[in-house]
Amino acid sequence: MRHFLSSADVTVDEQRALIARAIDLKQSRAALARPLAGKSVGLIFEKPSTRTRVSFEAAIFELGGNAIALRSDELQLGRGETLQDTGTVLSRYLAGIVMRTFGQDRLEEVAEMATIPVINALSDMEHPCQALADVMTITERFDDLSQVRLAYLGDGNNVCHSLLLAGAKAGFAEIRVAAPKGFEPIEPIVEMAAQIGEETGCRIEVTSDPSAAAKGAHVLYTDVWTSMGQDQERDTRLKAFEGFQISNDRLAEAAPDAIVLHCLPAHRGEEIAGDVIDGLQSAVWDQAENRLHTQKALLEFLIGSRRRSPRK
Repeated sequence: MRHFLSSADVTVDEQRALIARAIDLKQSRAALARPLAGKSVGLIFEKPSTRTRVSFEAAIFELGGNAIALRSDELQLGRGETLQDTGTVLSRYLAGIVMRTFGQDRLEEVAEMATIPVINALSDMEHPCQALADVMTITERFDDLSQVRLAYLGDGNNVCHSLLLAGAKAGFAEIRVAAPKGFEPIEPIVEMAAQIGEETGCRIEVTSDPSAAAKGAHVLYTDVWTSMGQDQERDTRLKAFEGFQISNDRLAEAAPDAIVLHCLPAHRGEEIAGDVIDGLQSAVWDQAENRLHTQKALLEFLIGSRRRSPRK
């Protein structure tokens, strides 16, 4: 029984196999495999969601399973039941739990007592399902990942953390993160990515210079500058991130065949120019679609073939 709480929770070979399977599932979407037939998966959402919720519900349905969407205020969590008890009880009903929450510790508490796989559908620390779709999208566009230079411009947040780990496992040539001082990815994640990169040939760099990061890059990636729960910091963040927008000028610094990625939702005119996200070099909509296919591969891997274990 396996959990997927972090991009670190799969090996290099397992991530490669998940991406390959996701590509197969995308190409043969009309020929529905049903490895989740007769199984239900619970989706606990403590934060708003568009792509994550819809793609997971569609993925579970297309794999033959039943998705049960749950808001935290609809559960006894809202009345003080512990996360450990919730994980224990849901394990007796479900084949897996998908959870979108705040602190990474909340996922870990559910996983501690769950006897079924728990999947991180976003926490304040990581967004590993997004990173799988990111790697798949890049794999579709470039033949040799070992030559790909990726530049992430903006907040060193949960998306950046998972991208560092998954990109290092994918064996990109280089991942450059450009973030203003005080907004860098946390050091333990950077160190872990660098250690993975020593094995896969991926170089990790963190800088405060967006132009240097973008120069010659094959992939330009960004996320919103103000994430959920940071609204009170909006004015401060907009000032701090001046100069970090993926604009046409920034895109001109990248490689001629560069693609642009954004995990969405996007604030056009802030972290990315409208004519860039909607332009010919944008792969954002393929990236969004690929959430479905990578999550199908992940659900199949974690849940599809497993037998029910004895309950606690």
